[in-house]
Amino acid sequence: MREGKGMRAGLIAFFIAMMAFGQAAAQELSALARLDPAASSIADQGEMVSVTLHLSQPVPWRVRLADDPRRVILDFREVDWSGIADMPTTSARLGDLRAGSFRPGWSRLVMELKAPLTVMGAEMTTDAGATVRLQLAPSTPAEFARQAALPEPPEWALPAAADLPAPAPRGTGPLVVVLDPGHGGIDPGAERDGHTEAELMLTFARELKELLVRDGSFRVVMTREEDVFVPLETRISIAHAAGADVFLSLHADALAEGEAVGATIYTLSDDASDEAARALAERHDRDDLLSGIDLSDQDDLVATVLMDMARTETQPRIDRLALALRQSISGAGLKMHRHPIQQAGFSVLKSPDVPSLLIELGFLSSASDLERLIDPEWRAAMAESIRDALRVWAAEDAALSDLRDD
Repeated sequence: MREGKGMRAGLIAFFIAMMAFGQAAAQELSALARLDPAASSIADQGEMVSVTLHLSQPVPWRVRLADDPRRVILDFREVDWSGIADMPTTSARLGDLRAGSFRPGWSRLVMELKAPLTVMGAEMTTDAGATVRLQLAPSTPAEFARQAALPEPPEWALPAAADLPAPAPRGTGPLVVVLDPGHGGIDPGAERDGHTEAELMLTFARELKELLVRDGSFRVVMTREEDVFVPLETRISIAHAAGADVFLSLHADALAEGEAVGATIYTLSDDASDEAARALAERHDRDDLLSGIDLSDQDDLVATVLMDMARTETQPRIDRLALALRQSISGAGLKMHRHPIQQAGFSVLKSPDVPSLLIELGFLSSASDLERLIDPEWRAAMAESIRDALRVWAAEDAALSDLRDD
C-alpha cells in the first residue's frame, strides 16, 4: 500500500515540475517573491510533516527528492528568502534547512531529511499572495531512492557552455587565471557578525580580477560573478573550458577546533595534513551535495589511472606555485598560518592537468582574520601578493618548460 502511495507522490512531484517549467515559459516576473516567515511553518502532524510557505506573489515552482544525503528540494522562480531563520520549524524528521539563489533566475530551498519521506500532497494557492503547501509522509529507503532517481525534465538541463576563445599553447599569450570565489547563493559558507564567506570571497575575487586585468599579463575568468550557487564539478569545467593555466579557489572558512588564524594554502592530497584540514574538505563536499547534485561517482578505473599520470607532471608545478604564494604573502608582512602550506582532499582541486590551489585567506572563526578580510587596504595588499607570486611562478614555469622541450 505504501509503495502505491509513494508512486503517486513521485508522479505528483514530476507533474508539478513540468507545470513549473510551462509556467516559467509563459510568464517573466519583474520582482522577487518574498517569504513571509510569520505565516510560514514546518511542523510534524502525527507521522506526516506539514510544510507551509507563504509568498508575496505566485511564481513558477517545482518539488523533487534527492538522495545521498536524503533531501526535499523546492525550486522557485524566484524567492527572497530573507527571514527564513525566523520561520517556525519544529519537525523532528527534518535536519538542516538552507535557502538562497541557486542559478540565475532561480532560487532553492533544501530540506535535509533524517528519514525517508515522500511527497503525498503539493499545491500552491494564490489568495492574498501565494501559499505553497507540502505534505510529507514516511517512505521506505528503496522507494525514496526510486523517486529520487526520476530524470530531470529536459528544460532543467545545465545551460550551454560559455563560448570561450580557444586556449593558447602554454607559455604564449597572457596567463589564464581562473578565480573561484567559494560558496555562493544557497550555500553562504561560513558566517560571522553579519558577514558570509560567499560575499567576502566574491568581493575579494572581483578586486583581484581587476588588479590582474590591469596588469596586462593575465586573462581572468571567474567561476561566478554574482551571488549564485555553482556546483564543484561546474567550477572545474569552467577552468577546462577557459584553458586555465592556474585555478585558485578562494575561501575564508571557520574551524571550531584547532589553530585557524592567517592565510593558508592547500594543495590536493588524499592524506590531509591534520584533522582540521580533513574536516574542512569534508564540509566543502557536503555543502555541495546538500545544495546541488552529486556527480562524484563518475570516475572509472581507466580515468583514474589517466588522471594519476597527468598529476605526476602537474604536482611539481603546483608545489612551486604554493611556495611562490607563501613567499610573496609572508614577504609582504601579511599574517599566515603557522603551517602555511597544507594538504587536503578538496574536490575542487581534483583537475589533473591544471595547477590548482585552495587559498584560505583567513578564517571567520578568528575575529582578527575577519577584521583583515573587511579591510580594503589589507585586501589590496593580499591581491598584490597573489599577483606577484603568479608573475614569479609563470616566469619560472615557462623557463622549466623550455628546458624540458629542448
